Amino acid sequence: MEIKGTAVKSIPEHVRAHYPDRYKEWLDSLPAESQKIFKEGVITANWYDVDKAAIIPTQKVGELFFNNANKGAWQSGRYSAEQALNGIYKLYVKFSSPGHIIERASRVFSAYYSGSEMQVVNKEEKSVEVEIVKFSKPNQIIEHRIGGWMERALEISGCKDVKVVISKSLAKGDAKTLYNITWPC
Repeated sequence: MEIKGTAVKSIPEHVRAHYPDRYKEWLDSLPAESQKIFKEGVITANWYDVDKAAIIPTQKVGELFFNNANKGAWQSGRYSAEQALNGIYKLYVKFSSPGHIIERASRVFSAYYSGSEMQVVNKEEKSVEVEIVKFSKPNQIIEHRIGGWMERALEISGCKDVKVVISKSLAKGDAKTLYNITWPC
């Protein structure tokens, strides 16, 4: 399975922005194949192996800075949303409904993860359910990264007290990954 460089690029940027004094420690903790990706520079238009470019590097973020791989993945996803939803996109998000933002994100999901499919299955006034029904390499790190991204995207739109719960997980053997997302705004 492959991941688009656009999604990969935010991982080292996250480390540099929040842990600049430990960037080398993080980079040195990666296997040689992962190090090579970041030392050569991530090309946003390229596709990369999801393990080497995203799962392992994000897992190391969690282990080094949070003592919890999934928490690190969640924070990495939040950072990715901040980077992706800036400039004109920030205005778009601010003037869109929360449900529309998540619906739009689910439509572009496969443009970032090859062999994947995400869809909105239930949309209410202050909640939405999103499921990943196809993901050729299920992994909790990626599931948490996506959850963090959706949470921060809704916060950027102006929502407060956003809750994103992963109630089913392909990585844990369920038939799909299900995100239950609520916001009281």
